[in-house]
Amino acid sequence: MDASDTFMGEVSCPQTLEKLMARLVYLHGKRKAQHEAHRAKHRRRPTLRSTVRKKVLAVTGKRCHICGGLIDDGQPWQADHVLAYSADGPHSPENYLPAHGLCNHYRWDYLSEEFQWILKMGVWFRTQMQKSSPKSVGREMAEKFFRYERRRENRRKRSGGFAG
Repeated sequence: MDASDTFMGEVSCPQTLEKLMARLVYLHGKRKAQHEAHRAKHRRRPTLRSTVRKKVLAVTGKRCHICGGLIDDGQPWQADHVLAYSADGPHSPENYLPAHGLCNHYRWDYLSEEFQWILKMGVWFRTQMQKSSPKSVGREMAEKFFRYERRRENRRKRSGGFAG
């Protein structure tokens, strides 16, 4: 990626579809390499003490740092690494922010550029679905997503990992 591919810190579309696809593949490969390097170090993820968890939650006023939604008292939440642990992010209170489990699960440990692309594409896909007619690409994407999401939720319900 060169300077012409960013605008005010935001990723911008390359000149061709092939370059966009190549960039996404490159970012995925870079993240995968980070995972492999992290696993080779055999770093165990330490747990946070409850006093530290309370401080992490207070930083955002009991709000998820990803979606901004309120994290109610007693509601399970996750201490999300700002700089991913798999990318050698430190185990320190300053590197954690609170997140709903669902939000943190979908954010994973994408590289920042990769996550910007996911957000851009996701918003565009959603708009296409909303504007869809019965035989449109947007409708087809919505149907595929719906089937995927139902299968995912059913798997979690059967394994006892989904409350909802």
